[in-house]
Amino acid sequence: MSRLRAVAALAVTALAAAGTSAKEKEAPVDLAGLLARVAERVEAFYERAQSIVCNENISYDTLDTASIHSRRVVFELRMSWEKSDEGDVPEGKALRTLKTVNGRAPRDDKDETRCLDPKPVAVDTLSFLLPQNQHELTFTYKGIGKVGDGRTAAIVEYVPNSKDKPKYSWHDSCFGIEAPARTRGRVYIDRFSGDVLRVDESIAGPLDVEVPREEQRRSGNYRDYITLDHWDFSIRYKSITFSNPDEIVLLPDNIEYFSTIRGQPRQRITHRFTDYQRFVTSGKLIQ
Repeated sequence: MSRLRAVAALAVTALAAAGTSAKEKEAPVDLAGLLARVAERVEAFYERAQSIVCNENISYDTLDTASIHSRRVVFELRMSWEKSDEGDVPEGKALRTLKTVNGRAPRDDKDETRCLDPKPVAVDTLSFLLPQNQHELTFTYKGIGKVGDGRTAAIVEYVPNSKDKPKYSWHDSCFGIEAPARTRGRVYIDRFSGDVLRVDESIAGPLDVEVPREEQRRSGNYRDYITLDHWDFSIRYKSITFSNPDEIVLLPDNIEYFSTIRGQPRQRITHRFTDYQRFVTSGKLIQ
């Protein structure tokens, strides 16, 4: 199964210490043709991104509190486009190497194992739009709208077909969620090229999450359940210009996650992608 954005990682701090109207009629459109073009562009994106490397700058912030806790990490990020474990179909994966934690080199294993940090190898965000994965979702065309930076785009909403009950997994003071029946998403697509300009996704609460006994003992907070009220995700893409030879490539610009756990400050995780470099055939890096 492709990695949908329905998988959310959330930190439990208390335990550890503009779219179109829903009434708007759908415009006549060849949705199947549009999604086929998007799939082709996503495949081309992974094929091209293999030779590009960048810095992924991540900040973790606790909001709505006077004592704001934050953490900053930087990863070197590359993409791979190889056959998946299940078959011969290529799969886009993000490959990360930790470079710094709060401005310094990693000191020990604790710096590299924080539960909210992205995995060193993970299925990339756009994989759900590949041809072999689109059948796992129901797509609906919603018309033309604004991306947020002034560009217009075709808007397609999606929901997972799975109606499975929510599943939770714990690691340290974080829990992961798979809640397909509560997940909704929206893709903003370039009207002419078929490139993905933005993806938004959310998990609607309330969802009661059982707290394992070992986590209760570890934290000293003996609550059987916590309640997730909401989780939001958004990724935006921008054009990056390379020279010698000249080339313009649409690449990730930023990602934002917001989560709300009842009775706790909101949490925000921000990813910003900078310092893009390109490999040429000789193996030389070009800015």
